[in-house]
Amino acid sequence: MSIETTVDSSSETSLHHRTCPLCEASCGLELTVRDEQVVRIRGDRQNVFSRGFICPKGSALQRLHTDPDRLRRPLVRHGDDVGTATWEEVSWDEAFAVVANGLRGVIDTHGRDAVAIYMGNPSVHSLGPTLYNAPLIRALGSRNIYSASTVDQMPKHVSSGYLFGNPNLIPVPDLDRTDHLLMLGANPYESNGSLCTAPDFPGRMRDIRARGGKVVVVDPMRTKTADNADEWVPIRPGTDAHLLVAMVQVLFAENLVDLGGLAEFVTGEDELRSAVEAFTPERVAPVCGIDADEIRRLAREVASAPTAAVYGRIGTHTAAFGTIASWAVDVLNALTGNLDRAGGAMFPLPAHDPGRGNGKGRGFAVGRHTSRVRGYPEVRREFPIATLADEILTPGDGQVRALITVAGNPSLSAPGAGRLDDAFAQLDFMVSVDPYRNETTRHANVILPPPSALERSEYHLAFYSLAVRNFADWAPPLFPTDGPQEHEILGRLILAVTGADAGDDPTVIDTLLLDGALQAAIDRADSPVAGRSVEELREIVTADPDRSTVDHLVDVMIRTGHAGDWFGVMPEGLSLDGLAASPHGVDLGPLTPRLPAALRTTSGTVELAPPPVRADLPRLYASLDTIGAAAEGELLLIGRRHLRSNNSWMHNVDVLAKGKFRCTLLIHPSDAARLGLLDGGAAVVRSRVGEVTAAVEVTDSISPGVVSLPHGWGHDAPGTSFSIAGERPGVNTNVLTDPEVLDPLSGNAVLNAIPVTVIPG
Repeated sequence: MSIETTVDSSSETSLHHRTCPLCEASCGLELTVRDEQVVRIRGDRQNVFSRGFICPKGSALQRLHTDPDRLRRPLVRHGDDVGTATWEEVSWDEAFAVVANGLRGVIDTHGRDAVAIYMGNPSVHSLGPTLYNAPLIRALGSRNIYSASTVDQMPKHVSSGYLFGNPNLIPVPDLDRTDHLLMLGANPYESNGSLCTAPDFPGRMRDIRARGGKVVVVDPMRTKTADNADEWVPIRPGTDAHLLVAMVQVLFAENLVDLGGLAEFVTGEDELRSAVEAFTPERVAPVCGIDADEIRRLAREVASAPTAAVYGRIGTHTAAFGTIASWAVDVLNALTGNLDRAGGAMFPLPAHDPGRGNGKGRGFAVGRHTSRVRGYPEVRREFPIATLADEILTPGDGQVRALITVAGNPSLSAPGAGRLDDAFAQLDFMVSVDPYRNETTRHANVILPPPSALERSEYHLAFYSLAVRNFADWAPPLFPTDGPQEHEILGRLILAVTGADAGDDPTVIDTLLLDGALQAAIDRADSPVAGRSVEELREIVTADPDRSTVDHLVDVMIRTGHAGDWFGVMPEGLSLDGLAASPHGVDLGPLTPRLPAALRTTSGTVELAPPPVRADLPRLYASLDTIGAAAEGELLLIGRRHLRSNNSWMHNVDVLAKGKFRCTLLIHPSDAARLGLLDGGAAVVRSRVGEVTAAVEVTDSISPGVVSLPHGWGHDAPGTSFSIAGERPGVNTNVLTDPEVLDPLSGNAVLNAIPVTVIPG
């Protein structure tokens, strides 16, 4: 274990280092432990990536670990009414007996499509689900797969798939070297960054300005990020795609296109020029609320800066044209010569990535099958979470009658949340892997709680693929756990859905996955270990008896990555042992160009004008005549983030929940005066699908005509066990979002620019 130990006069005190798992920033932490208790958490000043930066969430990690509301043992629900049901704490074997009986009963009677699975955002913050969710999906064999991706970043996966052939090849802004950063729909002063792993994002913004660069923020709200930028550009919610495509048009119209070193690896330029020709700044300006001259200036500044990076995040994704906006961000980077070059938008190369490829692949496609009720195409094997309620409530062959949730709370996070919550009550069976009895898991027949973040090992498999600097670190569990690790829970779920003959020993799954990974390493073209046996390599990887199967799998990935030791063949290379001996992380250097080798398109090029995107541009153009036609008195609702509440369960931590109440309706003073709303008073907010009554906060930080509510609130549902969050429950903004309004290319929910009316409450 990577521990530095000091001793004081009263008891032994040890210092431990690990990465914070509570958001994408992946900051290094230094934890002081005395008498098996964490007595202090601070930023690890020697961490080679985060250099001591920490936010309030990281310092509260111990509070999450010791939260009395966090479940330690499985619960089985007795009673059909979740408000009056009783919960029994049972053994793990008893819990899995109930799970196996419930899931197999539905599968045997109604088929595998009758069982759906939902994976929440925290799944990618933990190695267990990151590595075992896919095997669970394969074992389940159902088409009804859902995740938080379709209320978040799915448009980026789709646009990356079409542009680069790989939906996971996502460029990030090279913050440490750029001269010009244009951000849309992002608020890293509160979110710490997203799809851009960057500890101390605010500090990196300050560094851009300190070296003479410029930071521009486009947002309907003057956020803290906007306050700390060189320029804030207010925009009408939901029109980022219009602005970005108009900027692309300016580049062509003013002969500012310069592909730079990528020229020979880019195709579709002529088709793109023709497709955007009609999106002139004059045509777009009335819809965006940004003058035509300003649109031209924004485009010119990106094109003329020595280096520049355009970065769009959740505000641009959770919109009616989310995929077009996401695509246009990277098209702007490409057309200005800033894609895949230092200071632009680049592709990270994490330690576990082999970094191999010849630049060609099968490309990207969607729609291999469609959802039963509404006919939505699958995207990355998922259906939109917005249609899960349809699949549960609509009778017929393939009706969803059972549900598995892993680390998610769609009763709060999904559009049309009220209807979805009602649908959960109609299920024949539900099992949830979750540490809390929350608004979603209160419907479960069985809750299987995973260990806390301090009881598992940490390697940020997903986020190092999005890091602004190549970096790796690993930490073992800080404390032992009385129950199974998360991958063991998921392993037993795999056995439960496989069949009665599968048994109940999850090590069978562990062996299959590990041996499969080792055999793939042996079989790889030009493998340094070709001819060696799985048994021999397994002995090397499993030499440390304290490490779990997820650690072994990560070890294989690192050893066979671009900087790996290949099981000792390359002694200077990386392995898990090397990371364990480096408690402050291993710096793998700044981002470097990766194209064309990293491409997986059929052409072997960056395909600027993919047909599905071009086919959606007429819809974007048609909206120029309709998007501004708001009904009398109508406002546009947007979401917002707060540094202390990355997910709904963080509202149950006292040190994060205390202070000023944050679930308020922000409204501009002119709108408040017109509507008769008072600061601190109440307002009824109505949309097409629902209404809530929220506390009012009058502020000039939000644009006129726009109101804002944060996501993840509404902790007043009966049957939950949030003792702290329940004291100030707030309201669930997703009661207002419309599940029938989606971005058609990605199936992503539209959570911003929701038309609402507001009256005094």
